[in-house]
Amino acid sequence: MRVYELLFIVAPTEADEAVDALVGQVQGVAESQGATVAKIDRMGRRRLAYPIRKLSTTHTEGTYVVFTIEGSGKEIAELERRLRVTESVIRHLTIRIDEDLKRAEKLQARRNARAQSGGGRRSRRDSEREAFTESSDVEDETETTEEV
Repeated sequence: MRVYELLFIVAPTEADEAVDALVGQVQGVAESQGATVAKIDRMGRRRLAYPIRKLSTTHTEGTYVVFTIEGSGKEIAELERRLRVTESVIRHLTIRIDEDLKRAEKLQARRNARAQSGGGRRSRRDSEREAFTESSDVEDETETTEEV
């Protein structure tokens, strides 16, 4: 199963009830197609980075909604098709994030292993520095004894 993140922006002219109905509709379509909705994040109304013109109306704000969906991919095609024809949705974006999640888990495992082994680069550097100063101290002592 692949993991996707689906973000869509609803026009600010839509009421909160209409946004909730759209979220329910998208969730229903995803589940009827065989996907599982792992998480729904309603980010609320936010200012857009740039004005978006859709159907002779220029929008500067929108209601952001993010879905995290686990599925095979055919569900995503159907969701994108439905979001494309829904007039209240002014933008949508789908990203496959399962590979990024695997990379993040590997990185976290490496960090945990490094922390348990006594630190990372800094502690290794410090131990090398200590070994170097100890060896130079030994060399200084031998030089002073030879001069006498």
